[in-house]
Amino acid sequence: MHRPILYALILLAAIALPFGAEAIGSPALIPLFARIAIYGIAATSLNLILGQGGMVSFGHAAYFGLGGYTVGILYAHFVSDEALWGLIPGSNLLLVTLPAALLVGGLAALVIGALSLRTSGVQFIMITLAFAQMLFFLFVSLKTYGGDDGLSVRRPNLFFGLNLRDGPTMYWLSLGFLTAWLLLLDRISNSRFGRVLSGVRQSERRMAALGISTYRYKLVAFVIAGMGAAMSGALMANLMRFVSPDMMHWTKSGELMVMVILGGLNTLLGPVIGAAALVGLEYVLSSITENWQFFLGPILLLVVLFGRGGLSALSARAVPRG
Repeated sequence: MHRPILYALILLAAIALPFGAEAIGSPALIPLFARIAIYGIAATSLNLILGQGGMVSFGHAAYFGLGGYTVGILYAHFVSDEALWGLIPGSNLLLVTLPAALLVGGLAALVIGALSLRTSGVQFIMITLAFAQMLFFLFVSLKTYGGDDGLSVRRPNLFFGLNLRDGPTMYWLSLGFLTAWLLLLDRISNSRFGRVLSGVRQSERRMAALGISTYRYKLVAFVIAGMGAAMSGALMANLMRFVSPDMMHWTKSGELMVMVILGGLNTLLGPVIGAAALVGLEYVLSSITENWQFFLGPILLLVVLFGRGGLSALSARAVPRG
């Protein structure tokens, strides 16, 4: 089966998921599907720098949390009718909060990337982790916005009259953003920029010898990835109607990394498959036992050991290239 046909069938199946959940009498699964779509955006954004660029960032959740807090803070100031810093009015419009989240996430990634990308290896990993933890403790200390208890978003943002409190509507919106994001990443991967980024992963010294400014390419990729994570965080804030510092904790970065590795590094749909597998396993195992992490570990270990290339590689063996 040709790849475009396969992708179209996957998209049609994804669109039909809420109808299937309603048909089997399990509408509670629909928010789960929305979480998978949103985490798919975050995981694929990390895959751009981790899988394609070879940059092991352990602080990617920082941008996820910043995107969520941008929505939460703007909503809080909309409700209180007080401008942020006396200059920026609050808003409950997704067409305002989402671009704002992209801007905040992109600027944070630009600053963090500009500093951390001057290092490599373990130093790079530790610096990205340190920046993320700095932001985590910053938001824990902001008692104005709930501190460690987090911040409630009582109503989701308005978006062209859609009711985002409705499960299927929020899912389809998240799926639409995931689809658009995947199309963008596919264009990036197949462009000259994407080929240079892959070359940097394979041998940065060789790319530099060709006269290519590898630092600039890596920084641009870092910013794009940060914006993608911030977009997913903004959508998650609307889905859960709550944000907290836990969104940017290092354990969340670890979850995103597991999704990428579980699904398959440097693949288009691999991180989405990994997100579906991890969120799905958490849902199933937590309904069986409160010690579900104990059983999740061995499952992930088996996939890594025997499913070389991740779950996407296992599925690709059954689908010939078209």
